[in-house]
Amino acid sequence: MIFLGFTDDVLDWPWRYKLFLPTVASLPLLCCYAGSTSVVVPIPMRSWLMQKTTTLTYEYTWFGRLLTTRLDFGNQIFVVGPIVAIDPQAEGALLDLGFLYYIYMGMLAVFCTNAINIYAGINGLEVGQSFIIACAILVHNLIEMEHGTVSRENHLFSAMIMLSFLGVTLGLLRHNWYPATVFVGDTYCYFAGMTFAVVGILGHSSKTLLLFFIPQVLNFLWSCPQLFKLAPCPRHRLPKFNPATGLMEPSTFPCKAHEFQWLKRKPNDTECANMTLLNLCLQTCGPMSERDLCITLLGIQVVSCTVGFVIRYHVSHFFFDQ
Repeated sequence: MIFLGFTDDVLDWPWRYKLFLPTVASLPLLCCYAGSTSVVVPIPMRSWLMQKTTTLTYEYTWFGRLLTTRLDFGNQIFVVGPIVAIDPQAEGALLDLGFLYYIYMGMLAVFCTNAINIYAGINGLEVGQSFIIACAILVHNLIEMEHGTVSRENHLFSAMIMLSFLGVTLGLLRHNWYPATVFVGDTYCYFAGMTFAVVGILGHSSKTLLLFFIPQVLNFLWSCPQLFKLAPCPRHRLPKFNPATGLMEPSTFPCKAHEFQWLKRKPNDTECANMTLLNLCLQTCGPMSERDLCITLLGIQVVSCTVGFVIRYHVSHFFFDQ
């Protein structure tokens, strides 16, 4: 991934290559995965798969049968299942996704590499957010090794990777902090994203990993109209520097007066702010220095990781405990 990031910095790849190449690079990682492909079904959704009969036993619902059976029409057999499998002993609490789980993990690897890459562009942000996420993953690993009942070896593996990653990232952050003397580019973003994907997949905590990526997920969702060409998408959407005030302001793209009214502050504006979390923060909080903007975004990252822990260890019990 370091090589891919370096060539991206040099060749300035189109976005379609940034989706395809990480997918290919993640294939060896998926081949090394030997864990479970089952997921725990939330309590409100278990009745969709299995229901209790009058004899106090459980049987598949029509939706559960649809997921786990084949449809036989004479000489033609349409395979609906077993793409997924429902554990009858667990009363609908476990759903084995099979190959679909590998597709999910491949998409996770692509997301992690690109999520860091598109949520970047100011001094200290790429390295700072990676450092905070790595700290959250390490804390999660330590909690699971101390109080968890399964997968302690997987969390130990993840913790060892994170300790090495934190050491490298902390040294880099010193030189990448505002005013930066080292610029990381796509090389570090791809490296950091794939490192998180590796510990999430091989450490069997891929779903928890996404809880620490809340700002990156929000940034991606807010960017979707531009990424999928529903709105004009400049090559670079970084906030712009105003030399008169010395502050960062939202960057914009040109549009017609009747277009994108939901993005405009004034109906007749002929410019709209680029749809990134950086620009949204500047729109909400007002212009600020690059250093203050980075600190604000990193503060959001810390709060989001804290929320992730609350969801993982408290809120989730209401939906997954029996």
